Formats: sequence, C-alpha cells, structure tokens
Amino acid sequence: MANVASPLQYGDPPRLGPFVVQARLHTAPAGFVYLAQAADGRAVSLAVLTRGAALDTAARERFVTAIREAAVRGGVRGWLERAARSRAAVLDGAPQVLAMDTGRAPWVAVPYAPGRPGAERFLEPVMVGGTFIGQAHGPDFVPYWLTDRSPALPAPPPGRRPLTETARRVLLAALALAVLLLLLGVILLLLVVGRQDAEPMPRPLPPTNFEPSPPPVPVSPGPREPSPSPTRSPTDSGPGSPGRSPGDDQGDKSPL
Repeated sequence: MANVASPLQYGDPPRLGPFVVQARLHTAPAGFVYLAQAADGRAVSLAVLTRGAALDTAARERFVTAIREAAVRGGVRGWLERAARSRAAVLDGAPQVLAMDTGRAPWVAVPYAPGRPGAERFLEPVMVGGTFIGQAHGPDFVPYWLTDRSPALPAPPPGRRPLTETARRVLLAALALAVLLLLLGVILLLLVVGRQDAEPMPRPLPPTNFEPSPPPVPVSPGPREPSPSPTRSPTDSGPGSPGRSPGDDQGDKSPL
C-alpha cells in the first residue's frame, strides 16, 4: 500500500492510453505503480510490468490473468473471451478495473483511493514464491529478469511507411533532370549569341602609308671655316700685286 508519491524518473512513461502519468506511487520487483489522471480529471492508480517481466511469457500471463478475472468480477464486459481460474491469479478484494491493456506491455488502471489497495495488487501474482503442493511448497527462486528495472512501454504507433522508389521512378527522375539541364544549356547559348549580335562590329581602320621623315636639323650651327683675307701679308710668298715698295715712299716729291 503506497500513500506517498515520488517524482517521475528517466524512463517512466508520460502517458499510458488515455491517462496522463503524474508521479510514482509504488515500486515492486515485478513492476511500477503510478499516479495518473483520466480525461475527466479523476485520479487513477496505474500498474505497469517491468521490461524483464513483460518479456517473460509466464510472468506476463499471470499479470494479465489477474486483471481479466478482476474485470469479469467487476462487471466489465468485452475484455475477456476466456478466463483462467488458476490459484495464483485469484485476488480477493481486488479493486475495480477501469481500463487495461493486455498486449506485449500490459498495464491496468483502477480508481485511486489514498490508504486503500491500488493497482499494486495485480503485481502480487507475478512473483511466484515456490511450487505449491498441498500444505507444502517448494523452495523460492529469483527470476532471471529481476535485474531489469525499466518499465515496459508499449510500442509507438506505426507511422507512415516511406515510399519505395522503383526503377521506373528513378528513370523518370533522371530523364527530367537531363531535360532540365538541356534547357538550361540552350538558354545560356541563346543569351551568349544574342549578346554578340547586339554588339556593333568595330569599324576597320584606314590603310596606313609609311613615309620616312627627314632627320631633324640641329638647332646650333656647327663650327665655321675661316674666310680668306682680302690682303696678303708680307710674309706671304708668291707674286704680289704691283705697287709701291717700302723704299719708294719718299713723300710727295716731284721728280726733277
């Protein structure tokens, strides 16, 4: 009997069926008991097997059988097609079953009443204390799944399957890509050709006649040659012009 709630831990389910899980109420070797809330706001006690117990077919069957028998005694119809009347599954004073799931990860929800037995009653038949033979019973044993302390969570709803690409779709996609590339190439070619046609052709240059230019004239004249003197000096040799000799200059005297 659990009256103190503890916070949820990593791995606890946030939701089971229509119930929103809020806290932990009880931890047992075979499973967990949670405090949950129904859609109408009612508090419920919800029991879930551990992952190891859910994988054990015998342990899961004991849990499911106890739930089904309690549901039949409580007047719930439509859940049970056959009821196993085994000694281990019979529970005296089991709470009323509000909802249950008997799949690969079974759980059961009952009304929550502080101080009264809740959904943990359905975890009691899961643990077998020995083989009952009349007044005596065999030795106890430890289940192999006792160390797996993770809650058994139902599988997520199946999502939409990814589309399987066939050879025809791949061929059509490749053909569409080739056509797109071809169109892109044609557009680029038209742009280049149109640009060349729009540009005017350059006018040809007139023919050039090469004529050598005369050499430049120096600005300063070169050295001049000495010009000849009009008179000859006495030292010059050669016949001279007739004239007076130096001794003839005797003044202006008339001859006698």
